[in-house]
Amino acid sequence: MTSKRLGKNIAIVSAVALMLAACSNNDKVVEEKSTPATEVEDSGASGRPDRPTTPSMTAEELEAQKMGSAPTQANLMNYAGDRIFFAYDSSELSAQARGTLAKQAEWLKNFPRVDVAVEGHCDERGTREYNLALGERRATAVKNYLIARGVPASRLKTISYGKERPAVVGNGESTWSQNRRGVLVVQ
Repeated sequence: MTSKRLGKNIAIVSAVALMLAACSNNDKVVEEKSTPATEVEDSGASGRPDRPTTPSMTAEELEAQKMGSAPTQANLMNYAGDRIFFAYDSSELSAQARGTLAKQAEWLKNFPRVDVAVEGHCDERGTREYNLALGERRATAVKNYLIARGVPASRLKTISYGKERPAVVGNGESTWSQNRRGVLVVQ
């Protein structure tokens, strides 16, 4: 009986050794195929390659990579951000807001079949009616800037939520300033 067990153990150990040997050989083949000699830096000392190098991307390729491959809200957010902020009781675009909107316009021109909703929001101060009107002025200011940057008006719709959808709840200027915003939403 012990000779049968011994035979089984030897067979198992042999099978495991063969599998490990096969796996290690496959790794070497894959490694050699993935790092061609033309793309490897040589340290000179050992005659062995240190690390693979990747070709440099052009500025256009880097910019396209930043924009993302699909017209999603997440890609807009990553590339340009999806919101801008307004001063109290104002629909005027700040320099920072214009910079963000310029990047949003660039992103929108890269995806010509994407429509967006431009949302206008306000902080909690003021009447519901006043804030709905102010939110509409903010959304329209964003829309007009994007149109001036080459985005067709037919791709943009505006909606005002006034003070009905705060981004942050609470009192104080730091909270209110986050709620005075214009937001682009990919449709």
